[in-house]
Amino acid sequence: MYYIGYDLGSSFVKIALLDYKKNKQVTLIKEPTSEMEIISLKDDWAEQDPKLWWKYICNGTKKIINKTKINKDLIKAVGISYQMHGLVLLDDKKELLRNSIIWCDSRAVDIGNKAKKEIEVENLREKLLNAPGNFTVSKLKWVMENEPELYKKVKYFMLPGDYIAYKLTGEISTTINGLSEAILWDFKSNSCADWLLDYFGIDKNFIPRVVKNFEEQGRINKKASEESGLPFNIPLKYRAGDQPNNAFSLNVLNPGEIAATAGTSGVLFSLTDSLKTNEISRINHFAHVNYTKKSTIVGKLLCINGTGIQYKWLREITNEKEYYKMNKILNDVPIGCEGLINFPFGNGAERIFNNKIIGSHFINLNFNRHSKAHLYRSAIEGIAFSFAYGIELMNEDQSLIEVIRAGNDNLFQSKVFAETLSSIIGKNIQIYNTNGAIGAARASTIEADDFDYFKKSNTINDLVIEYEPKKNNDEYILAYENWKKELNKKLKFN
Repeated sequence: MYYIGYDLGSSFVKIALLDYKKNKQVTLIKEPTSEMEIISLKDDWAEQDPKLWWKYICNGTKKIINKTKINKDLIKAVGISYQMHGLVLLDDKKELLRNSIIWCDSRAVDIGNKAKKEIEVENLREKLLNAPGNFTVSKLKWVMENEPELYKKVKYFMLPGDYIAYKLTGEISTTINGLSEAILWDFKSNSCADWLLDYFGIDKNFIPRVVKNFEEQGRINKKASEESGLPFNIPLKYRAGDQPNNAFSLNVLNPGEIAATAGTSGVLFSLTDSLKTNEISRINHFAHVNYTKKSTIVGKLLCINGTGIQYKWLREITNEKEYYKMNKILNDVPIGCEGLINFPFGNGAERIFNNKIIGSHFINLNFNRHSKAHLYRSAIEGIAFSFAYGIELMNEDQSLIEVIRAGNDNLFQSKVFAETLSSIIGKNIQIYNTNGAIGAARASTIEADDFDYFKKSNTINDLVIEYEPKKNNDEYILAYENWKKELNKKLKFN
């Protein structure tokens, strides 16, 4: 038997096939072959066409079946992971009304800031655990205010994963995770935050039915089967945003454990069972995949928009074809890059700075001393320092941090990145051979709410390497402190 998992990112759709008997990934396919386009019609806007998401899922599914030469009828279920916080709008005929406004789009920042000022802070802190910020509900309000004729046609709004679930099954639904991502889950009442919809003037009927993460959420219909190559009538059994799903993939299920990613953006997802916080903007809080009314496991999410996207930009402008070559070149540069400092914040408003737009910068660049190797290491250090800065915020918000787990991809393939972060924060970093797509496939094997099985059987991933903090970390700390001094100067001018 086989299970298939989709991980819809903003750069690629990753598709993994799981051999259930061996509990191992058979193969992984990425679509398209080059990164997906992010449409930016104005500064700090970011959109994608959901029809292309579906196209890549269909193309990739057919490729993975053809590549492995399996009998497709042995595929028994589907799981979905997806980029969080995006907005997808359909009309009464269930047709798309516009491109999706995706997670890194900053156009609704002012709407979220206005809501934060006008809504009682205790409601935000105790009920939402967040400010509306630049999340899905604020994006929907932006459409209402700026595209009123289009808004009149809206019948359904959903997150990217909800759209893929609809394309697979023909059914429209969402999850508690999804509502919490949209900042529409009231953690105090354990229900949809209708009062926030009333504040924004949004029709409550827009909210689709809510399904659980781990249950049959619909079955692959005839059209989806024909377009994708999936067997007809197999169940869709799992759906979660990419960060909760990444945590699941890494067996991050308990308070004190952190899942980290460093792809296009960088994310720390730290688990807690407390519904108390002093941070409602710089750190955000979302229901985890094992959140229930009895077991309120919440992920404290800290996002840095400009991480891997900056490293990709550097690779392109220096005409370097492979990341591993960049990682090899930078090894010859000393810690601290001989004074060169980088801020990787050039991908829109950053939540850790209360949605300020800081921008990406290289500081102290010396044309006689610094080479492209210095640029590479400075970028890697700047991203690692940003993660460390975020962990300081989490510590201030009373987060318990025991271990960090990450997949063996993106920036965590760089030894310098992992060693720098580990040495500054004083915690081990474990690198596992897993990914979001295989996590989604594994999740689709689990029966609804069977969390004991969930905890025992989820991760049989090989530990690739574990980084321990350097005993002599003085140079790392000095470089980090110099970085923070320059950051504080920059923040004063913004």
